Amino acid sequence: MNSTYKYHIKSITLYHLMIDDSKMIGIKFDPDKVIHALIKSLSNPKWSNTYKMVYLPNTKQNLNDIFNIFKGVVWINYNRFLINKPINTNNEALDITWFRKRKTNPYYKHCPEEYLLKLELKRYSNNTVRIYVPFFEMFINFYRDRELNTLDESDIRAFLQHLIQKKLSNSYINQVINAIKFYYEVVLGMPNRFYDIERPRREYKLPKVISKEEVIDIINNTNNIKHRCVVELLYGSGLRNSELLNLKITDIDSKRMLVRVENAKGNKDRHTLLSKNALDDLRIYFKEYKPKEYLFEGQKGGKYSSESVLRIVKMATEKAGIRKSVSPHVLRHSFATHLLESGVDLRQIQVLLGHNSSKTTEIYTHVATNTFKTIKNPLD
Repeated sequence: MNSTYKYHIKSITLYHLMIDDSKMIGIKFDPDKVIHALIKSLSNPKWSNTYKMVYLPNTKQNLNDIFNIFKGVVWINYNRFLINKPINTNNEALDITWFRKRKTNPYYKHCPEEYLLKLELKRYSNNTVRIYVPFFEMFINFYRDRELNTLDESDIRAFLQHLIQKKLSNSYINQVINAIKFYYEVVLGMPNRFYDIERPRREYKLPKVISKEEVIDIINNTNNIKHRCVVELLYGSGLRNSELLNLKITDIDSKRMLVRVENAKGNKDRHTLLSKNALDDLRIYFKEYKPKEYLFEGQKGGKYSSESVLRIVKMATEKAGIRKSVSPHVLRHSFATHLLESGVDLRQIQVLLGHNSSKTTEIYTHVATNTFKTIKNPLD
């Protein structure tokens, strides 16, 4: 006779804690007699009412003791403790020497070198670095006359309150919080510093979308075949600006009519649609410009710049007489919305856009006009 036994796996989770300005190892666990007995065998464990867990000094010896005492008896979850593992390994090598060589006011406090080093070691994207470094410098220069290690949660809250009073957007303030959190949580390894830092609610904004006719007008008002191809791929393949810039010549699959997007947001690869009109123009562009590696390259070779792509879209929009603000991302939003309006399944659109969650894609249901066409206006 076969029997199935259900049992609960005993486990503990390790955390970084900062208590009385000293680094501690936090140990969180569900009530269990075996774990209690093992905890008591550690060197002078204490209980924190604030964090609702046991803690002891963060030393190599204590960490070894935890491993040796619990090994084979209780599963040890290190996920929250071993935070220095590499991430974003597929990102390009980061070059932030220009941050170090900037000429600034002698009274201006620069981002600490360990902050820059950690960004490099963890291979954060260039876009993230351009956000984190200035925002963190804004924070430390708000307290120019104080040492960084003297600042605590109340100082951070005061700084955030200052930004709120300036009526800055919630998304802006959230990015500032991320930049500050990176220093305490990743550089110093103290995740608990922000348990009580309240984030502003994320603003709910609908994506900006333009009509198909306006897209065609923008394409027809580009300056040359290269610019035309840029806009056609942004819209016709639903690409992010960074994805367009990273395209290699070999990413255009003309036989299957697909565009391969490598190392996109979240370090994921995907395929998206290739327009026949875009392919015809790409063939003309390729013969004229002869790119060597990247599909779109600068005048001196190498990857095309993000600023150039933005300028192409803005100039073509103005020439087309469109008064709306149109960016590369507006073209991506329009691609998704127009697909939805033409009856394409939301799940397929999610795959084409490279969204992790269907909830992200569902926002386009709020701007697709076909959902309103069947509703009779009470005024009519």
